[in-house]
Amino acid sequence: MEQRILEVCVDSVESAVNAQAGGADRLEVCGDLIVGGVTPSLALYSCIRERVDLPLHVLIRPRFGDFFYSEGEFEVLRRQAEAFQKAGADALVMGCLKRDGCLDLDRMKELMEIAGDTPVTLHRAFDMCGDQEEALAAAKALGIRTILTSGGKASAREGMDVLKKLAEQAGGTEILAGAGIDAEAIRFLRAHTNLTSFHMSGKEIRQSGMEYRRPGVHMGLPGLSEYEIWRTDAEKVRAAKAALWE
Repeated sequence: MEQRILEVCVDSVESAVNAQAGGADRLEVCGDLIVGGVTPSLALYSCIRERVDLPLHVLIRPRFGDFFYSEGEFEVLRRQAEAFQKAGADALVMGCLKRDGCLDLDRMKELMEIAGDTPVTLHRAFDMCGDQEEALAAAKALGIRTILTSGGKASAREGMDVLKKLAEQAGGTEILAGAGIDAEAIRFLRAHTNLTSFHMSGKEIRQSGMEYRRPGVHMGLPGLSEYEIWRTDAEKVRAAKAALWE
């Protein structure tokens, strides 16, 4: 039977439990998905490991923003990769770029050495590369197992033509379509490409349980409520899983 994968990115124990209940095949464990995801804490990883029995791929990203890292940031990234490799992550999700928009092959090789036998996913740093075909060839040469990509566009649907071409050229490398993925997007992409792996958050915004709400005090990014929480919705995951197997 053809392998089809639904990966759900989560940044809380509750989201992980909901994703498993909805039928996710594996999880990408992150911190702070509200800014695109950063490296989670070891405590979050271990709590999720205790509560779900799915493969856990761990995002290694020392800050939000671009993927050109200072020496200090790269040292943090290295140590995070080493820590989660030792902690038993089923895969490490990471990537580094050079100033010119190419993969930083020297740093990627160093990260691959840290990963050892642990599979590596190249995250959406791939979408920030100037030449996706060149980046695919480099990733394959490095031995990267999976590439998470929207085809260099804002959503996987917009990047469909590039994703289709990448999947045809990928060989044994898994092309994992991400960005804007839900049941409808999976149906569309399945109808127009040979993609079989999809990455989603399935998030919904829930109100905090706080009753007292202090006005005029803001802790985070402008425009974001302190009293709204992002959680993966099991029903959205269930609908996407059904669409994957239609």
